[in-house]
Amino acid sequence: MAVPDLRAELDSLLLHLFQDLEELESKRAVLNARVEEGWLSLAKARYAMGAKSVGPLQYASRMEPKVCVHVSEAQDGLQKFRVVRAGAQTPEEVGPREAGLRRRKGPTRPPEPSEAPQDPLNWFGILVPHSLRQAQASFWDGLQLAADIASLQNRIDWGRSQLQGLQEKLKLEPGAA
Repeated sequence: MAVPDLRAELDSLLLHLFQDLEELESKRAVLNARVEEGWLSLAKARYAMGAKSVGPLQYASRMEPKVCVHVSEAQDGLQKFRVVRAGAQTPEEVGPREAGLRRRKGPTRPPEPSEAPQDPLNWFGILVPHSLRQAQASFWDGLQLAADIASLQNRIDWGRSQLQGLQEKLKLEPGAA
C-alpha cells in the first residue's frame, strides 16, 4: 500500500476515533446524571414512605432478573451489547419450535402459564410514590447507557489497535519520512 494511502487511512481512522471518544465522554456524563437522578428519587421515596418501608427487607426472597444483556457480533468482529427485557424473544428465537410436520387437528394442549417477572415496585406496596417509579426509570436508562458505553468502548479499543497497526506499517514503508 502506498504511503499517501496509508496516511489517508490513518487520518480517517484517527478522526473516527476522536468522534467515538467524544461520544463516550458525553454518554458517561449522561450516565452519571441518570444514576444521580435515580439515587435522589430513591431518597425521596424513602422520605415519603419511611426509611423502613424502602429497604432490603422488602426485597423478594427469590428474585428474577427483569433484564438481560445480549452480546452480538457485528460484521467487523466487534461485540455489541444491548439490554433486553427478560422473557423477550430475540429474532433468532422466533419461529417453529419443532422441525418437521405438525398435526393441526386433535386434542389441544392447555396454554402454558407464562411467568413474566413481577414488577419490583410491587414489593413496596400497591400505591408507591412517583419518585420510586422515577428511580426505576432512571436506573433503567442507566442500564441502557451502560450497554451503549460498553459497545462504544469496544469500538474505541478496536480503533486504537487498528491505529497502532497502521502506524507500524507507516514506519516500515520506505520513503515514509
